[in-house]
Amino acid sequence: MTDFAAFTAFTSLHRATTASPLLLPNAWDHASATALSEQGFPAIGTTSLAVAAAAGLPDGTGATRAETLLLARRLGAGPYLLSVDAEGGFSDDPAEVAELARELAAAGAVGINLEDGRGDGTLTPVELHAAKIAAVKAAVPYLFVNARTDTHWLGGREATTGEATTAGTMGRLDAYQQAGADGVFVPGLTDPTVIAALVESLDAPLNILYSPSGPTVAQLGELGVRRVSLGSLLYRAALGEAMAVAANIRTGRPVYGDVPTYAQVQNLSVRGHDPGSGSC
Repeated sequence: MTDFAAFTAFTSLHRATTASPLLLPNAWDHASATALSEQGFPAIGTTSLAVAAAAGLPDGTGATRAETLLLARRLGAGPYLLSVDAEGGFSDDPAEVAELARELAAAGAVGINLEDGRGDGTLTPVELHAAKIAAVKAAVPYLFVNARTDTHWLGGREATTGEATTAGTMGRLDAYQQAGADGVFVPGLTDPTVIAALVESLDAPLNILYSPSGPTVAQLGELGVRRVSLGSLLYRAALGEAMAVAANIRTGRPVYGDVPTYAQVQNLSVRGHDPGSGSC
């Protein structure tokens, strides 16, 4: 079980007095998490897309509970603070979501990301998602719950209402705060005016997903954003680079870029691993 000091440290990263928000890169295996940690990132997230893609399963459909928990157990003892992307908790039963939270905390996670978007393109009813959050906080009070709403990614469509995007987003975030969420997350939102308005209306720290075409991390910090996630961006960039290298080799072009050596990756793979415990 992660100690109380780690939970407190993670929460503190969201409330630092500096203008710079917490930049949370998302790893997909032991080596990527270790490499990011050695770049100086104090906290690492996971990305559900990479977990699902590695297992040959669709993302966002609740199909990767076992794989998500396995990755958390591999990363939970690392020299960084770990937050786990758990989709919607892999269940619509709040008690089952709470049990997952207990298992993740036991694996070493200090945070969990719970989203209200569903695989069919709708949103979980706000009362149900709030109940999941409340159940997690009752089960593991110190686990940082980052409550995500997908109103902007889904174009403002609500599960049961036809509210406009901004109003619907704020209504959901307020309900999630009331349920005990420690932070709130609105992926797909890049409009500085809307971001600033949300910050003004919220009590919990706001998390924004970084977009290459959106505000910079520094600009998001100036707007009051306290956490910036990279989501699946690093994983997709690594996959794209791998395909580009293979294509270059096939056509006789040189391989560019900083490619780690075998020994360097081997060192990342074993660093932080405790053979006696069977966990990483």
